[in-house]
Amino acid sequence: MKRRLVLIDGHAIVFRAYYAFPATLTTPEGVQVNAVYGFLSILLNVIKELRPSHIAVTFDMDKPTFRHLDFVDYKAHRPEVDKELKDQFDRVRESVKVLNMPIFEVEGFEADDVIGTLAKQSYDKEIETIIVTGDQDAMQLVNGNVFVYVPARGKQVAKIYKTKDVKKRYGFKPIQMIDYKALCGDPSDNIPGIRGIGPKTATDLIEKFKSVEGIYENLEKAFKEGKVSKGVYQKLIDGYDNAVQSKKLATIVLDVPISLKLRACQLHDYDKRKAIKYFEKLGFNLIVKRLPSDDWEQTAEEVFVKKEKKQKKEDNKKQMGLF
Repeated sequence: MKRRLVLIDGHAIVFRAYYAFPATLTTPEGVQVNAVYGFLSILLNVIKELRPSHIAVTFDMDKPTFRHLDFVDYKAHRPEVDKELKDQFDRVRESVKVLNMPIFEVEGFEADDVIGTLAKQSYDKEIETIIVTGDQDAMQLVNGNVFVYVPARGKQVAKIYKTKDVKKRYGFKPIQMIDYKALCGDPSDNIPGIRGIGPKTATDLIEKFKSVEGIYENLEKAFKEGKVSKGVYQKLIDGYDNAVQSKKLATIVLDVPISLKLRACQLHDYDKRKAIKYFEKLGFNLIVKRLPSDDWEQTAEEVFVKKEKKQKKEDNKKQMGLF
């Protein structure tokens, strides 16, 4: 049984929870905590469904990232975060700590970059990684060892995206999500893309040329051969700088200065009485009923270790049999 690391995109899940759960969810004192409750509900569902041996939560920091420094308009159009939501982040972090889970965040980088770096390192450690998020940016990280889990919302059921699933939904490979956003942009992050290039044209171009670099390396020849229309050709010529900048903005960094320490991420036992007291104070009686047992670390990691030891014994017996 392969070990499984689950990486929670904290900000994405908190935002998802805030808009999915009613604002009427409050503490006994009347403080709004719907995002905290929703986050915990999703987190406990993830543990139950994915049965990770390791887990970690990431958050964006409330400071500019390298993207903001490179492109002043990056996410600049986004409205101010509701005070009712902003006030809940400290309680979300505290809830994660109460459950004895590590939090990863690095100044100057987004949670996506931290997740991407940890996911890359997990490959070297031979541990399967599942990213829990509602953000399609993470799709670019999907490969044979890394998957994306999108939690259920409304009538939409939860889904794990593997390479084939990304290709089926978007029409291109996971890594090409970067080129897709470089061409048609991403309004949610204020990534400009190329003016006049929409999703369909972007997908067609990726299918023909594989990448932004491939497009511009072959553009003149393709235009002369009639493979690119005059209108699209001109848009690509005029939008070259935007395409290059947009690709940089859309690319998740995989070398954030952080190390994946599996021991810290392993599901540890936690003080259940302390957790019950904390969540009861918030009025989360249903969450208390769903809390895992004190020995919840007895999961896939122990199964993996036992199987590994058993396999070594069998291998030793086979080697002895040769003599």
